[in-house]
Amino acid sequence: MAEFKTIDDMDLDGKVVLTRVDLNVPLEEGRVTDATRIEKIVPTVKDIQARGGIPVLLAHFDRPKGKRVETMSLHQILPALEQALGQPVAFAEDCIGGPAKRVVAALKPGDVALLENTRFHAGEEANDHTFAASLAALGGAYVNDAFSAAHRAHASTEGLARLLPSGAGRLMEAELKALDAALGNPQRPVMAVVGGAKVSTKLDLLTNLLDKVDHLVIGGGMANTFLVAQGVEVGKSLAERDMADTARAILDKAAQGGCVIHLPRDIVVAREFRAGADSEVLPVDQCPADAMILDAGPQTVEALTEAMETCSTLIWNGPLGAFEIEPFDRATNAAALAAARLTREDRLISVAGGGDTVAALNKAGAAAGFTFISTAGGAFLEWMEGRDLPGVAALQT
Repeated sequence: MAEFKTIDDMDLDGKVVLTRVDLNVPLEEGRVTDATRIEKIVPTVKDIQARGGIPVLLAHFDRPKGKRVETMSLHQILPALEQALGQPVAFAEDCIGGPAKRVVAALKPGDVALLENTRFHAGEEANDHTFAASLAALGGAYVNDAFSAAHRAHASTEGLARLLPSGAGRLMEAELKALDAALGNPQRPVMAVVGGAKVSTKLDLLTNLLDKVDHLVIGGGMANTFLVAQGVEVGKSLAERDMADTARAILDKAAQGGCVIHLPRDIVVAREFRAGADSEVLPVDQCPADAMILDAGPQTVEALTEAMETCSTLIWNGPLGAFEIEPFDRATNAAALAAARLTREDRLISVAGGGDTVAALNKAGAAAGFTFISTAGGAFLEWMEGRDLPGVAALQT
């Protein structure tokens, strides 16, 4: 990974610091129902203040498509933001122009301000230079703490970094260091767990990982497609039969490159996809024609745990089965808890990310045991696919 500047490398004293954060949090009747993303920006805001800077927060919320939509106003976030920061936060009813200039001009050292949704302007997603320049005119430095938006070349994530002295915030810094430890310059051997419904949606991811990991675990509906490619009947299970040739090509490339592919050895099948449905554990090649594979079996988990114990680094994206519904969460739970145990024993560096992944690890009670959990979603996936992230590239020295 190329070098990038952080808050530690910047002179912030007396400067208004435009700080890109992720405040795209869930709301219910205008109230924040999960403040996790808000809480994660607190260290960056406090560090900017400690260095004499005045943080002015930039963020998007939802998808207003370049128009002002009151139900997507960041004003709704203000109470939760003030609670997390432990201080009042000034709010500007626009992110550029008169409203923003007046709020910023009134700020004193120790203050914090939040500007209105950047996506109320079409220039944000278009990465319009004029819009970016209007933002830049408000401050003297730029800090990006929104890795979750770093895969988008938008004005507030990429354009601003080209116009002001720039660096990574604490959350961005932590993400980049964790990702570099997982795939950039990892301790080997490396295992990747990739689950999900369809091979077609994670083809770039699988292809990129083949050259970077020593063990590749394929779970969820994707595993069924690989089983079909090997001539295994999977009954009524979710499987992309038209992707069989692609799956075989991946298996061949892995064999040539020395990457060990792990597929289910035994399976959990049911006739119904519902909580508490009657299920049974069977050998992988004995799925009844009228049944669905909904999870990996205990022999599979045992084999994965044994392989995991030989590894130094683990990167995880996606569950091993239909984890939302019991009893089809058992393989994911057991493997995740094994990873957490090995991490606590300092035998494994474990990094995980992606929406379903975070939910699955939380459900298993394993998330706290992992080295790092990324909540970045799309940016995490694109990084795993080996793509350049514009918001990160703009910070590199």
